[in-house]
Amino acid sequence: MSSDASHDLELLRAVAAGDEEALGRLYDRHAGWLTVRLSRRCSSPEVVDQAVQDTFLALWRGAETYRGGGDVGAFIWGIGIRRLIDALRREGPSMRWSWSTRRSKSSEVVVSAEDQVLVGVEHGRLAPALASLSPELRAALEATVLDGLTTAEAARLLGVAEGTVKSRCHRARQALRAALADAQGPTLPNEHTWGTT
Repeated sequence: MSSDASHDLELLRAVAAGDEEALGRLYDRHAGWLTVRLSRRCSSPEVVDQAVQDTFLALWRGAETYRGGGDVGAFIWGIGIRRLIDALRREGPSMRWSWSTRRSKSSEVVVSAEDQVLVGVEHGRLAPALASLSPELRAALEATVLDGLTTAEAARLLGVAEGTVKSRCHRARQALRAALADAQGPTLPNEHTWGTT
C-alpha cells in the first residue's frame, strides 16, 4: 500500500472515530479531483458542489461502512457518483451531462481526443437519446463504456450488484437504439461488440 493510500486509510479510520480534523484533511486531499470528475458528468456547478458536500457529509456519517477492500479514493468516488445521481434525479431529465477541457501551462485550452469524442456524443445526434436516460442507466453506461470500467469495477463504483450493472447497460442500449431509430439517426453497434474494437 502506498504512503498516500495508507495515510487516507488512517484518516478514514479517524473520521469513523469522530475526528472532524481528519474529515477536513480528507476533504482537502480529495474534494478537488472529485469536483473535477463530477463536473465531467453534470453541467451545473451548483449541483456538482452540492454533490461534493453531500459526499463528505455521507463520509462523516458512514465512514465505518468502509470495508477496506479498495482505495479510499475509490470509496469516496463511489459515494460521490451516487450523490450526483441522487441530485440529477431531483433535478429531472433536463439536467445535461457536460464534458470539460483542461488548460495547458500556456493557458491555451487543450482538448484531449477523449474529450473531443465525448463532446461529439453530447452535442451530436446521440445527445437527446442520452439525455432521455434515467440517471441510473446513464451512470452505468458511462462507467462501462465511457470510463472503460469492467462490470465488477462499475458495480463497486456505483454500489450495486454486477448483475444490476449488466441489466442497466442492456436497458440503456435498448433505449438508445429505440431513441435513435425514432430520430432516424445512426444505429448503434450490437451490444456484444461494444468495446471490442
